Amino acid sequence: MVTALPVPIQFSLPAGWRSVPPDQVDAGEAAFVALRPPALKGFTPNITISGELHEANVPLTRLADEAVERLRRGAPDVEIGKRKESGSEQVPGLTQAVRMTLLLNNRPEQLVQLQVFLGMHDTRDPSRYAVLQIVLSALAEQYQEVVGDFQQFLSTIRPEEGNS
Repeated sequence: MVTALPVPIQFSLPAGWRSVPPDQVDAGEAAFVALRPPALKGFTPNITISGELHEANVPLTRLADEAVERLRRGAPDVEIGKRKESGSEQVPGLTQAVRMTLLLNNRPEQLVQLQVFLGMHDTRDPSRYAVLQIVLSALAEQYQEVVGDFQQFLSTIRPEEGNS
């Protein structure tokens, strides 16, 4: 089952990335998944987008902490790196770097995630407020190669304008 985003958005993928159905890559909780082949050690860098409706005053730090706690259920060694708040009162943002160990082919590998939380109102129904979670996941040795693409991708995310 593919999850839908609670507010409509538009974006553009950087060259070399391709979207795949979330169920195809065991990411049924995501509304959108993009992969950037080739895989290294059996892991393909990916971007996922998910989101939920929230009260407009929900602290993004709380949601970021909850995301880390969910990761810890499967990877107890999760470490939070830098965390930075950004955006505006209307469209707040928070970015955090997370590192953990993942078993690939029975070998421990360092996985890095750059997690971005964006709060936004639905342009078609301003009473609806959602927080999107946009995540880049890559092995530590893949990270520098794909983080620029991720930043480019983030710069293209916009609320989809309503038709009035």
